[in-house]
Amino acid sequence: MLEAISWFFTNLALAIYNLGYALLNPGSWLAWTGSWETLEDKQSLMRLVYYGASVEFFFVTLVLFLAITVAGYFFRDALWGVVRGLEAGLNWIGRIAAWAGLIMVLQQIMIVFLQRIFRVSEISIGPFGSVFTRDLSWYSEELKLYNAMIVCLCVAWTFIQGGHVRVDLVYSAVSHRTKRVIDMCGTMLFMIPSLVLIWLFSWFFFWRSMITPATSASDQLDRLLLKARAARWNVETIGFSPNGFDAYFLFKVLILLFAATAFLQACAFFWRSWLEYREGDLSADRYLDKDVLGDEDAERVAEIH
Repeated sequence: MLEAISWFFTNLALAIYNLGYALLNPGSWLAWTGSWETLEDKQSLMRLVYYGASVEFFFVTLVLFLAITVAGYFFRDALWGVVRGLEAGLNWIGRIAAWAGLIMVLQQIMIVFLQRIFRVSEISIGPFGSVFTRDLSWYSEELKLYNAMIVCLCVAWTFIQGGHVRVDLVYSAVSHRTKRVIDMCGTMLFMIPSLVLIWLFSWFFFWRSMITPATSASDQLDRLLLKARAARWNVETIGFSPNGFDAYFLFKVLILLFAATAFLQACAFFWRSWLEYREGDLSADRYLDKDVLGDEDAERVAEIH
């Protein structure tokens, strides 16, 4: 027990040093973005792969969360600013990603017309001089990407708007402060841990489709630095059909974006719940950036939901 406690606080203290070192030495993990010629460049990528889902990164995130929370205790308006900024950014990400639904419908209509009426087998696009030609089945399978964009990038936005289905057994019958306690406990015990697990698994899942030799969560930093000698890009471009969509690594990127945006929303929701708990009933939904539907019936249905 004492060893576990010592391990926790040691890593918590080292997180401040690790964060400072990463910020002051960006080349140690970002050199690969400018070049891919030297061993040092490849090793910088391997450091990113390792630290992106490491214990060190977890404790850096925890320290930042605790620092903002403690600062918010003394500077309440500043914490409200953090909450409003996060919610505004996540709202706009969701609102932009939602347009993928319209693109998906229009592309499906185009595919049906070109395939069934005009008997076209492929589509070429070249607005800037370079022609991009793919089989019609490629565009048909690409529709899944638009659907995935809506699912992954609109989660936080939907949460802010109160659009997720909620099973309410006691929530509506309790007081304002009890609701906020339920929200905070639910965020810390369920939402954040599940998103951390999703990030940990999807991080290496993504990199296994981008580089070779394959990396795994069990690889230590020394082993990854050794693998850097043989490292090369090996972006996964295998489709489910011969002429089908071949950029499935984008789905793995979306999983990471889902985990990141939902995690930020979980933090914002915790801080909002804490502030509303401290300030009382009148602060409920304060500064909440909710969409205006422009229809009384639609607004009423949204509130009931």
